[in-house]
Order: sequence, then C-alpha cells, then structure tokens
Amino acid sequence: MNGRVRGGGRPTLEEVAVRAGVGRGTVSRVINGSSKVSEHTRAAVEAAVAELGYVPNRAARALAANRTDAVALVIPEPEDRFFAEPYFSDVVRGVGAALAETDVQLVLTLAGSDRERRRLAQYLSGHRVDGVLLVSVHAGDPLPELLAELGIPAVISGRRSADEPLPCVDSDNLEGGRAAVRHLLARGRRTIATITGPLDVYASQCRLEGYRQALAEAGHRADEALIAYGDFTEEGGRRAMRELLARGPAPDAVFAASDVMAAGARHELRAAGHRTPEDVALVGFDDSVVARHMDPPLTSVRQPIEEMGRTMARVLLERIARDGGAAEPAPSVVLPTELVVRQSS
Repeated sequence: MNGRVRGGGRPTLEEVAVRAGVGRGTVSRVINGSSKVSEHTRAAVEAAVAELGYVPNRAARALAANRTDAVALVIPEPEDRFFAEPYFSDVVRGVGAALAETDVQLVLTLAGSDRERRRLAQYLSGHRVDGVLLVSVHAGDPLPELLAELGIPAVISGRRSADEPLPCVDSDNLEGGRAAVRHLLARGRRTIATITGPLDVYASQCRLEGYRQALAEAGHRADEALIAYGDFTEEGGRRAMRELLARGPAPDAVFAASDVMAAGARHELRAAGHRTPEDVALVGFDDSVVARHMDPPLTSVRQPIEEMGRTMARVLLERIARDGGAAEPAPSVVLPTELVVRQSS
C-alpha cells in the first residue's frame, strides 16, 4: 500500500508510527533530526514515511516551536520610491537568496505613510513573524522601538547613528564619499560640489562627511555654496543641481550621494549646456543599473547591496535561533565600498 490511507486522506504522523511499529514521539524525533534514535529505528521510520508519502505539517511544527517560520522585510518608504530605486530591489534579492536556503518565508511590507505604519504595528503586535529586517530607517522612526517593546528580533540596514543599538549591516559610506572626491581631485577638478541625501539618514551624513574630509585632506575648504541637499530621488537631484547652477559659476565636478540623484543632475547640466565630463565631471553612489546605463556611463561608488541583504538575513536568523539573542551584544557589520570609474569623470 502506498501513500493514501484511511479512505485516501493525507497520511498522518500516527499512521507512520503504526507502519513503522514505533511510537508517535519516535516518529517526531526522526522527522526533526534528533540523534536520540537508533539507526535501525530511523531506517524503519524513513521507510514508512516513503511508503505512505507522508509530508510533515510545517505549520504545526512551527506552532509547537512557538515559531511562524516567517520574517518581515520592512521598508518605511513610499511605494513610488521603492519601485524607482534599484537599491531596494537589490536588498530584496539578497535577502531572498539567503532565505531560499531555509524554510523561512519572506513578508515584504512598505510602510511609507502613517496609515501603513499603524497597520504594520497592529500586524507585528500579533507576533505573526519571527523577526524583522528594517531597511532605510530615518532618524526618529518609531519602528525600532516598537519592535524592542514587542520583543521581536530585528536587524537594521544602515545605522541611524554612530551608536546604533540594534544589530546592523551597513556599507562604509564615509570612505565611499572620500574615495569619490579624492578621485575628482586626482582628475584635476577643483570646484567640487555635492548633492547630499536626506540628512535624517545616517548614511547621507557619512557621505557628506567623507566629501568634507577629502577636501580638507587636499587643503580645500568645503564651501557651503557648493553643498545642495537632496532626497535620493531623481527630481531631488534635478532640483539640487538647479540650485547649484543658480548660485554662481558652474562647479567643475559634482559628487551625488546616489546614482538616481546623479541622473537628475546630469539632465539639468545638459539642459544648461554643460557637457559631462568635459565641463562638469559627475560621480554617483551605489553603482546601480542606473550608473551603467547613463550617457556617459556614470562613475559610482559601489556598495555591496545584495551582500548586505544576505548578511542581514543571516544575522537575523542567528538571533532568532538564540531566541532573540537579547543577552548577546548587537553585532555591527560594515562592508567595504569600491569606486568604479567610468566615462562621466
């Protein structure tokens, strides 16, 4: 007899136990990989499982272990930014690759509005996931504190400050900013402007500080008239570039804190009659698909975004396995950046 028993229903744990001639608990131990079972008994249970076509009920196993076998990837940004920026899809790809090696399901949640945040808080309060991955968290966002109150393990991508209390995975934004400006200085550029990201994001602060440090190391002062504040969007890059051009003579180089903003800046430079790189060299940050398809192709600071996603998932799974790891120090992983030089500089 194979597979269907008791009138064709799905085989049960009890039926496997009867077929193998052992107790229900023994079958459970074999299925869950316990070493406290003899090889003879293990072989009998595995044979019964194969003959009956028994499939373990993952939901029941998770319930017994007080687990949901699911983690949430929470991005507190509006939908239009999520789909416009390659950064987010690369993070999702990395997280998905890490979880593909496990039985854990991924729940993707956008929380860019107050309504979405309230709905997310209600969802998390029901403990429907074992842990949370937080991406693109701004200063003052209440989500990390909510997770701490609920006792849900969390890992954050991109620190909120130098003293980030949560386990975090980040790239070396400071050194990335320094490398971009050093490159422009080495190419003979002297009036170097920057377009920052939103300064309530710590990565933006670090990239701006890298810009300032590289200029200082070369004996230049960071002129505030050469700093324009953006928001990581293409329109923000266009707006910031218009501001820079309106302040006086065009700079001979621009370091934009994201590739998407660099694309916006390039449009404005071209509209104003400035050639890239002949008149104004341009460097971005992320080394996304945007950089490779710009005209001319964009020099950009590469951050290993997919690897950041994979690392976040691995750190979170390790903490879940340790029941949240509350007694463990919060790990901080900072991955290196790399300048990729193309025709725009």
